[in-house]
Amino acid sequence: MNFLGFGQNADIEITLDDADKRKTAEIRVEENRKEKLLLYYDGEGVSGKIDIKLKKSGAKLEHHGIKVEFIGQIELYYDRGNHLEFTSLVKELAGPGDLTQSCSFTFDFPQVEKPYESYTGNNVKLRYFIRVVIARRMSDIVREQEIIVHTLSSYPDVNNSIKMEVGIEDCLHIEFEYNKSKYHLKDIIVGKIYFLLVRIKIKHMELAIIKRELSGSTPSLFQDSETIAKFEIMDGAPVKGESIPIRLFLAGYDIAPTMKDINKKFSVRYFLNLVLVDEEERRYFKQQEIILWRKGEKLRKGQPPPVTNAMQTYTATSTVRADPQEDASDEED
Repeated sequence: MNFLGFGQNADIEITLDDADKRKTAEIRVEENRKEKLLLYYDGEGVSGKIDIKLKKSGAKLEHHGIKVEFIGQIELYYDRGNHLEFTSLVKELAGPGDLTQSCSFTFDFPQVEKPYESYTGNNVKLRYFIRVVIARRMSDIVREQEIIVHTLSSYPDVNNSIKMEVGIEDCLHIEFEYNKSKYHLKDIIVGKIYFLLVRIKIKHMELAIIKRELSGSTPSLFQDSETIAKFEIMDGAPVKGESIPIRLFLAGYDIAPTMKDINKKFSVRYFLNLVLVDEEERRYFKQQEIILWRKGEKLRKGQPPPVTNAMQTYTATSTVRADPQEDASDEED
């Protein structure tokens, strides 16, 4: 096809500045595969070098212009043909003409606004990338280089503990307490469960972290729940007055911060789900929303400080109910 001018007769290579010194992070690109990419923060510039190499010596590449773009994009999997670009910066590298030999260009997007964190979920993807386009009459030559963006937050000014009583009348009455309601991603969840009344035969108790992803809008609204972590905190029947400690290390799990109504396209929320199972395999659970945030790291010399403080915009909620397939009022039937 090259003799018709349709072939990819040039290679594009993108090299980002300080690639050997900059931190990297991993992000999921497929269900069981992750990719390590360079890490950036909001307000940092993105710069580098573009090398265009002709595949055949002495060949001529006709084009209608060469440009480099910095793109921030949200992709909803049910609507793959319609990507939302919330950030789009363009720089022209060359006007229309002919390339008769390999060449190089430099680019610089200074102080780029990156308002949201990179995210790959089950129904949505938010990503940032550099895109180089050699415009041609029949088919463009395009090369993309993705980066990862982390959104840092300062310590929440208000971080109240969670303390509630819950139960089923005349059967079960427990009090649970968590040391706070907002946790950074390397934090430790500390709490306790106190049994005030126990008149059912409980077999064991477990605690789970649930991620709930909401994407799209009505009528195409998708909700996906995923269990991030689950462990048993009690095995055997408790007695009145017994207290069960909770200590859960978040650092061992692959989690993103809480994301609220991102560009009016999706949200990511987290819940602590306390489950009690009785000897008849009936399940009683208490669900409490928590806020997860990314703690600011020690900044390198010359790196701009984080400007976000999103945690104070969130309000946690709680839910008390039995197993989703059962009504709490029917538990004793």
